[in-house]
Amino acid sequence: MSKPTHIIRFIANEDNRTHIGQLVDTSRDVGLDSVDGKEIKAYKINGTIFDGEVTKQVYTVKQLLSPVSTEDCNYIRCLGLNYKDHAAEGGFDLPKAPILFTKPRHALADPYPAAIAVPKAAQDGTSDYEAELCLVIGKTGRDIPEDKALDYVLGYTCSNDVSARTMQMLTTQWSFSKGLDGSCPLGPVLVTKEAIPDPQTLGIKAIYNGDTVQDGHTKDMIFDIKKQISYLSQGTTLEAGTIFLTGTPAGIGFFLWIEKIGTLVNKVKYDGW
Repeated sequence: MSKPTHIIRFIANEDNRTHIGQLVDTSRDVGLDSVDGKEIKAYKINGTIFDGEVTKQVYTVKQLLSPVSTEDCNYIRCLGLNYKDHAAEGGFDLPKAPILFTKPRHALADPYPAAIAVPKAAQDGTSDYEAELCLVIGKTGRDIPEDKALDYVLGYTCSNDVSARTMQMLTTQWSFSKGLDGSCPLGPVLVTKEAIPDPQTLGIKAIYNGDTVQDGHTKDMIFDIKKQISYLSQGTTLEAGTIFLTGTPAGIGFFLWIEKIGTLVNKVKYDGW
């Protein structure tokens, strides 16, 4: 058995149960494959996303799920205004320290074919979508120095910071407007730090109705991944399973693509419709 590099969580055709697995073909964009109805195979992983080992047993994916479950996630930390072009787009000065807001665990949502359900409280046409690199902490730490920060990362995936803009503009605190149920879709695959040794080398795009509306790069973060982990661990325990949404480039989006990870596809529906 070996350590996984491309982790998915899924319902299997063979037994209709939820499993975690290692992609058989790591070169595929499984988010797009899921939309196109193409077969996706995965080796079963024994254990958890934190300590699992890859077996030789192969399953066929029936449905992709968020690679991190609500049970494995203990806290979702999110950075606002962490790209230079996004700050410029809003006419904001560059922040002197990371701007932090949070989402609850029940904000986690699955990729396609699951849909983001916009609740009645936010059905005013101002729901918005932001493409972000998501990192998952793999081991617990506190007061982590920058030069050791990536040692605490399990891996990276795509995330969509779904926001209710009218609610957001009512207050300077963003957690409620960005923390509604289902407002944090993740996926399609969690790529470990061994396969992405430098997270500041990734292109990131958002595509809405066929048009590219965000086209950024993680090198343009104001606070890079190492700084984020070090800063947010000051006097604060970061537990394994903590999720970071690391900020978004300028614009808004619907299909979210990140280099070396693939495409997170989200449908949208209105609750009660």
